[in-house]
Amino acid sequence: MASLTSSSTPDDRLVLFFDIDNCLYSCNYKIHDRMLVLIHDYFERHLSLDRADAVNLHKRYYKDYGLSLDGLIRHHKIDALEYNTEVDDALALEEVLSPDPELRRLLERVDKTKVKMWLFTNAYVNHGRRVVKILGVDDLFEGITYCDYAEEKLVCKPREEAFVKAMREASVTDRSKCFFVDDSLSNCKGATAFGWTQTAHFVEEGLPEPETKASKFQINNLKELPSIFPQLFKPE
Repeated sequence: MASLTSSSTPDDRLVLFFDIDNCLYSCNYKIHDRMLVLIHDYFERHLSLDRADAVNLHKRYYKDYGLSLDGLIRHHKIDALEYNTEVDDALALEEVLSPDPELRRLLERVDKTKVKMWLFTNAYVNHGRRVVKILGVDDLFEGITYCDYAEEKLVCKPREEAFVKAMREASVTDRSKCFFVDDSLSNCKGATAFGWTQTAHFVEEGLPEPETKASKFQINNLKELPSIFPQLFKPE
């Protein structure tokens, strides 16, 4: 994967921003459920809560801030990197995920002469890199924009400053050149409001579809991407 810092000159290529969790791999792996167990354990252990209160507080912080960790930092002054060690880094991803040749074939069809592929996650960099390495697609992305747990103020989707950060790090200045795939309703709404009109909300087959679409495009399978964004892919 390329350097995580932006280059000194703008890049004229289009940029395809990809979310990672429940986007590059199926939600059927239940990794989110495993993550919730570790998050609730953390809330219980560090805030001296029972399970019900831990679950409720986590939900409240997630709703209020888009990232429950943000609430922990704001209200409880917890160490975000310690949290990362006990939650994200503690996930036994290798027990669940494995290389995905089908995903790789799809991503290899992206025309790299015209398109820069970039990861865009609310997770910390360790987790993001682990996932794409296990999936066997890490070499296809040129960089990653992540929520930096080492910063005093967390910057995460769907806040506008997160999209600004992603564009800066991917060295793109024109919002019309930004394409985005994410499974989160709120993230896709935020991207659309920011001016990323080429946003695809990934609602995996079998999941309930939103009453109102979050963005112009909605897909049930990543295989649909060449159909909705043909300008990004090599002709078959």
